[in-house]
Amino acid sequence: MNLVREMQLDIINDGRGELSVFESMKNIPFDIKRVYCLTATKHGISRGFHAHRKLSQVLVCIQGKCRVVFDDGTKREEKWLSSKETGVFVKTMIWRELHDFSDDCVLMVLASELYEQNDYICDYQVFLNETRDNSLPLTM
Repeated sequence: MNLVREMQLDIINDGRGELSVFESMKNIPFDIKRVYCLTATKHGISRGFHAHRKLSQVLVCIQGKCRVVFDDGTKREEKWLSSKETGVFVKTMIWRELHDFSDDCVLMVLASELYEQNDYICDYQVFLNETRDNSLPLTM
């Protein structure tokens, strides 16, 4: 089972250029509440190193490339993002690390929630503890 789901995105090319389309609840599986881009990332710098409790995201590398590591607390996998035609859907409680940005990388992030600092888990051990707590069977 994959930790993230790759998704084909709508690119329309009519001879004048390309138009990328991102629509809530159509090709993006949630209401888009925030959009931001990572650009001009310095050589050798990594980003991310967090998970979200409530927020889901779609990551799209609209220019250049970067490597992303995904982790659910028991399994890790990595993907290279390098196409504006393919996004990855990242659900809640998935740790993500972003590495190896090309000089021209523009990584767009579509988010299901507005920014909320308390939604971030930035300590990997806390993340592991919370994923373990959520996987324990409920007892009465």
